[in-house]
Amino acid sequence: MNWLLTLLIIGLVIMVVVSLVRGIVAFLQTTKIDLENQDNADHIALMHAKQNKAMFNRVKYQALAIVVVIVLILANR
Repeated sequence: MNWLLTLLIIGLVIMVVVSLVRGIVAFLQTTKIDLENQDNADHIALMHAKQNKAMFNRVKYQALAIVVVIVLILANR
């Protein structure tokens, strides 16, 4: 059971990193668009929504990883 929970933690950590990178990329693209063109409000709103989704996913995966770590600790008592 320990190896299964460890693999689950590793998978969740990978998902956290992917979500973080996606959020940072969306942020950088939004900043670039804001500096270049103020008239593209629809695309900017889309990029803001993409940022929010990526960061919400990051928090969700972090919370799941913490829960799995707690389960792993309690299972090894």
